[in-house]
Amino acid sequence: MIKRLFSGVVAAALGGALIGVFGFANASAAHVNVDPKEATQEGWATVVFRMPNERDDASTVKLEVYMPEKYPVAWVSTMDVPGWKTKMEKRKLDTPIEVYGTKIEEVVGKITWTATKGNAVKPMRFMQFPVQMGQLPKAESMAFKAIQTYDSGEVVRWIDETTEGAEEPEHPAPVLKLVKAPAEDAVQPLSGGGPAAGPAKTVHHMDDNGTPMWLGILGLIVGLAGLGFGVFAFTRTRTTTEA
Repeated sequence: MIKRLFSGVVAAALGGALIGVFGFANASAAHVNVDPKEATQEGWATVVFRMPNERDDASTVKLEVYMPEKYPVAWVSTMDVPGWKTKMEKRKLDTPIEVYGTKIEEVVGKITWTATKGNAVKPMRFMQFPVQMGQLPKAESMAFKAIQTYDSGEVVRWIDETTEGAEEPEHPAPVLKLVKAPAEDAVQPLSGGGPAAGPAKTVHHMDDNGTPMWLGILGLIVGLAGLGFGVFAFTRTRTTTEA
């Protein structure tokens, strides 16, 4: 059920897992981060964890991303990244969650991407790791702690909490901002009172071209009337001539 509902998300739009060259003009571009920066609360999303290589003398060989424990996500799926092995580890929930009538007792707690031989991220390059997930929590944001490992043995922990209005920490955790879904247009009742009742509205049905249907009907009536008048005039003229 969950997979069918999520099938509308097109992972191919991401262009797959990419590796490219970048500059460090923006300091935040040198951090492990998530793109896009925001998604919809209680919705589904495809996000990309972007991992740059900040070192000029070592290559990145592994990235570990931890799903937020405070906000368990029922469904998580990864895209194959050429040259990298993917491993997902699950964790048991103390309190099961329910999604579309299904009770979930285990969720993905950690995702690890490990480079195969010859596919490490070289200096001044980056790699992207797409992940589909849902439903997202009804919260302001989700922070994903990440650990980056270099072939030199160095480990960088992107786990520091970012506080709004404060200076960015040295190793901030990637943060996905969550926003409320746009409010749907209110539907007025057909009859009756109550708080939801409002002034009656005229509904104009549209045809396939977006033209109000009543205008089309009016045009048809006028056209038929004109045709009838033309036939009448032609018949009368012919009768007068023959006489």
